Amino acid sequence: TIAEQQGDKRTLSYALGYLGHLYETEFRMDEALQLTRRALFVAQSVDAPESLYRWQWQLGRLLAATGQLDNAITSYRQAASTLQPIRVEITQVSSEGPIAGPDSIKPLFFELADLLLQRASLTDGEKAAQGYLLAARDAIEAYKTAELRDYFKDDCVDAARAKLTTFDRLSPETAVIYPIMFASRLELLVSLPSGLQRILVEVPADRLTQEIRAFRRLVEKRTTREYLPHAQQLYDWLIRPLETELARHQITTLVLVPDSALRTIPLAALHDGSSFLIKKFALAMTPGITLTDPRPLNRSTLRFLTAGLTKSVQGFPPLPYVAEEVASIEELYKGDQLLNDAFRTGRLERELRDGGYSVLHIGTHGKFSTDVEDSFLLTFDGKLTMQRLDHLVGLFRFREEPLELLTLSACQTGVGDDRAALGLAGVALKAGARSALATLWFINDEASATLISEFYRQLRNPSLSKAVALQRAQMKLLDDRIYEHPAYWSPFLLLNNWL
Repeated sequence: TIAEQQGDKRTLSYALGYLGHLYETEFRMDEALQLTRRALFVAQSVDAPESLYRWQWQLGRLLAATGQLDNAITSYRQAASTLQPIRVEITQVSSEGPIAGPDSIKPLFFELADLLLQRASLTDGEKAAQGYLLAARDAIEAYKTAELRDYFKDDCVDAARAKLTTFDRLSPETAVIYPIMFASRLELLVSLPSGLQRILVEVPADRLTQEIRAFRRLVEKRTTREYLPHAQQLYDWLIRPLETELARHQITTLVLVPDSALRTIPLAALHDGSSFLIKKFALAMTPGITLTDPRPLNRSTLRFLTAGLTKSVQGFPPLPYVAEEVASIEELYKGDQLLNDAFRTGRLERELRDGGYSVLHIGTHGKFSTDVEDSFLLTFDGKLTMQRLDHLVGLFRFREEPLELLTLSACQTGVGDDRAALGLAGVALKAGARSALATLWFINDEASATLISEFYRQLRNPSLSKAVALQRAQMKLLDDRIYEHPAYWSPFLLLNNWL
């Protein structure tokens, strides 16, 4: 009433919208719809996108609840489109007040995906159903891009994404798995050479997350096999429902686009009851299909810069086997090195600016955590923050040839830290590197040196993708009785481009 008396249309829009929400919670849908439409109209009349997207979203929920699926989808799409240009501001406000935040916009995209999946199952024609499945995948993809942008607090991700192309026609032996965790179920969208397929797994998100956390905690323990029941349960949910289709298409490489907790686990160590997943498939992860540059590695131009610490500095223990890693790279590829006191931030910057390298290998202590400010790589003279590393690798952004591969050896991500893996994938992506190889936890550096040396050796074979080169390196450790426990070989993740 006060807003109407004052002629304050912005406040009136909020008053009507929140009143509509109160009726929604009381299941009085007709009144809720009427109020929400009025709120929407008023927000449009004063060009107030920060409230408009909320009422478009609310209208979508109400229409879905009253069975008007197509109208609901239209309304959700309008909300996502209105939110897009102002999303950064909306996210920043979240830290100052109750209006919105990164997690409060996630449901918008997931609810839209849910509606599109429902619509696909009600659609008769194969082609039309495929369209809805692709739209559902794109809704989640839009959220993932936004999430990565929020993690780094800037728009470089958009610049990287603008250069890339979406590819649905993958190489014939590759499948991309898109797990979408809804509160009551898991949906697997699988991109196969024949098109997109949808598989429903009856497991609630809470139960799945609980299993993921238990597996992640136990698989790191080298002295026990307590991880095994969890590795088998996760295999049953994530892989077993796809086995028939994967076999039918003779798939040899699986690319996972993981959500939330799924980013924190080594898929290679999932177990079918008789063997590990890595024995069947080469594996890679990417934060989003539209965020991956789908060109294969150009081996003829590979030029290495290797940097690392073998000595103890700043209270961190020595990494003696980094020297072995460096020696094996030198033997296979030649290249330049910055070891110990030569590994200083300023020197690294000069080398990257002037050297024309295509592979950067860093063997040092490092940590990735939820807070990008608390993530770093150790150099001889200090700590290289994510912002600084991004700036260094970002020197490649403006070149014809980007950084092909960024390898981070001896680093770790926080346990149970779903967004830390964004740091791993994101640094590569945001800085314009096509691929990154990194570890989920700190491992015995002798095992790490063996695996990474074998990876680079396999990479020399032009008929092998990076994913297959990593698979063979992991198998080498798995077949060695000393290193057969997955704690040694499974935490290595290949991120982004797997070709």
